[in-house]
Amino acid sequence: MKISVLGCGRWGSCIAWYLDKIGHNVLSCGLKDAPEFIQLKNTRKNDYLCFPQSIEVSSDLEKAVSRAEVIIISISSQYLRSYFEDISKYNLDNKIIVLCMKGVEASSGKRLSEVVGEFVDESKTPVAVWVGPGHPQDYVKGIPNCMVIDSHNQSVKEMLVNEFNSELIRFYLGTDLIGSEIGAAAKNVIGIAAGILDGLNYTSLKGALMARGTREIARLIKALGGNEMSAYGLCHLGDYEATLFSKWSHNRKYGEDLVKGIKFQKLAEGVMTSKALYKLGQELGVDLPIVESVYNVLFENANPKEELEKLYMRSVKKEF
Repeated sequence: MKISVLGCGRWGSCIAWYLDKIGHNVLSCGLKDAPEFIQLKNTRKNDYLCFPQSIEVSSDLEKAVSRAEVIIISISSQYLRSYFEDISKYNLDNKIIVLCMKGVEASSGKRLSEVVGEFVDESKTPVAVWVGPGHPQDYVKGIPNCMVIDSHNQSVKEMLVNEFNSELIRFYLGTDLIGSEIGAAAKNVIGIAAGILDGLNYTSLKGALMARGTREIARLIKALGGNEMSAYGLCHLGDYEATLFSKWSHNRKYGEDLVKGIKFQKLAEGVMTSKALYKLGQELGVDLPIVESVYNVLFENANPKEELEKLYMRSVKKEF
């Protein structure tokens, strides 16, 4: 299968490496001026992996789109709309779009598949999402994990799972696109909260954070029309180890560095996602205390320790 992976950052490069490894014809496409693209183009290496010669590396977006049966996009979620304004200039009929990024558009509160749906006719150009746990640092060492592919298009979803499945990544068929997307995006916000706990030396509270964080995201998924049980699956709770505990988690490290007064230099998708989820919670009347606390710390200059104390001062209620 001819696959073009648009975006060659940490996850995009790993996807290209993985799909080549299991036998697909892969092109990795990046922005010609981006440091990560220049490094891959010149050395075929980055900080995580080494590309074999079988992967083509190019900055030619038209070529990447036109050659592909499946177009996989792995970029910062907040740039998806502007990026798709460029992609949609080319003929996308009979191609499959797979979104391998976790976020919600902050300006609109829309899920990423909804953003793409504004540009394509999904009867001609099906859209799927690829979510779940895993770090490139583990995959390149041969450490396996489980992930999810979800789509409104059942046959496309099944085909992608069958084509992408291997001993390294076991794929499951998602059954709730709303839940898969919101759960995947929201785990990054909970990851920032986990990092704040680490920064405050309250790491032992992560168990409570996991339980209560999953519960509030389940409420949000239900309010949006999804299945609240999705929050307890691979898209959200199943991704907590990689996001709330891992030394490689950008969102966890962002929260920890924030408390310590250290400027974090890499992308932490949970920052803008907290803004989007806070807005959704306000619009839908859904109680999202952890999301609200993260939002207050990031955008209202609230004191992290005071926000934590506010969570403890909430009125007594039943757990479920």
